[in-house]
Amino acid sequence: MNKIKLVDYVKWVATIIQLIGYGLTGLNMTPYNVYLFFLGIFLWFAVGVMWKDKAIMVVHVGAFISLLVGYLNA
Repeated sequence: MNKIKLVDYVKWVATIIQLIGYGLTGLNMTPYNVYLFFLGIFLWFAVGVMWKDKAIMVVHVGAFISLLVGYLNA
């Protein structure tokens, strides 16, 4: 039987959180959208660590920095 791994749960939770963040952005529900994006970014970074995938880690560090700078300048 196929076992579902922790990384599979994390990536799907992160994906759902990111999608909700996009929806909140469309509804102009700031800062809640930003909080969800930060959580989603953190979880996807964790997936990159679990997979030892540097590309996923780098893109999410870049996303975190971009989002943080934008949030602090808003």
